[in-house]
Amino acid sequence: MLITRETDYALRILRALAPGSCLTVGEIAEKESLPHKFTYKIMKKLEKAGIIRIIRGVNGGCQLDADLHGVSLYDLVNAVEANARLAACMTADYQCEWRDKNGSPCNVHGQLAKVQLAIDREFRSRSLYWVLFGD
Repeated sequence: MLITRETDYALRILRALAPGSCLTVGEIAEKESLPHKFTYKIMKKLEKAGIIRIIRGVNGGCQLDADLHGVSLYDLVNAVEANARLAACMTADYQCEWRDKNGSPCNVHGQLAKVQLAIDREFRSRSLYWVLFGD
């Protein structure tokens, strides 16, 4: 689980909305120097996860829909990333030729699994509020 560009942009979107603002996609993209199309794509994922609300119409925009103290960095990464794992073999549906041939995971998988658990634990312990504002 790494912080990709998509997760970085999601954090910047939340930073723009954190003061309680209701902003349009264009305002967020401009304020945070993000590509407009990519911003909207990420915002749809954040809305699906219940983190933001998109209000349509003339006076529409976007606003936070979740308390950032109660949403972890782990939750955010999983909301915006597909198969957010340190390595492909960490995903449940990964077809490992080594494991198929030898009957068990390789040592590399075992060591990376330990690292993945540590990263997951750390990401779960960090609220988005803490990530954005350090408090």
